[in-house]
Amino acid sequence: MELVKTKIEGLFILEPQVFGDRRGWFAETYNEQAFATLGIAAGFVQDNHSFSAAKGTLRGIHLQNHPMSQAKLVRCTRGSVLDVAVDLRGNSPTYLQWVSVELSADNHKLFFIPQGFGHAFLTLTDDCEFQYKVDQFYSKECECSIRYDDPALGIDWGTDRLILSNKDLNAPFLADCDINY
Repeated sequence: MELVKTKIEGLFILEPQVFGDRRGWFAETYNEQAFATLGIAAGFVQDNHSFSAAKGTLRGIHLQNHPMSQAKLVRCTRGSVLDVAVDLRGNSPTYLQWVSVELSADNHKLFFIPQGFGHAFLTLTDDCEFQYKVDQFYSKECECSIRYDDPALGIDWGTDRLILSNKDLNAPFLADCDINY
C-alpha cells in the first residue's frame, strides 16, 4: 500500500497494490497492521455501501459532531466519483481548506479522512457504488450537514447540474452550523 500525502495533515490517498492475471485482479484494501505502520490508527466499527444511479448525484457535505466524529476510509467500487474532504477543525492551520480526489473502480484508490472533516462525493458516471468504513457508529443526535455550495468553502464541483436529496439541498451554510471540533 502506498500512502500519498495531501496538502492537509492527516488526510491521505492510499494506492493499494493490485495483482492481476487472466482471471482478473486482487487488492488488499484494509489491513490494520499495514495501516498502523503507515501511521493510520482508526478502529473501524462499521462498513457502509451506497449506490447512486445517475451521474451528477452529490451526497454531502456530511459529518458527525464530537463525541461521535467519524474517521472514514472511502473507495468507489463501481464507476467513479469526485470525493471531497473539508477540514473543519477550528484550530487547524488548514481550517476550511478542502482536497478532492477521483476515486474509481479502475484506479482502486482509497481516501482516508480523519475525524474533524466534512465529507461529500459527486458521481462522475452512472451506476456508482461507494463503500466506506467508519470508526464511530452513526448518531442521529450528532449528525450535521453543510450546504454543498457554501461560498465560505468554495468547492469546485466541476458542474452545476447536480442531483441532490432534499436534506442536502436544504442543508445550512457553515455560518449557521454548530460544529464542535
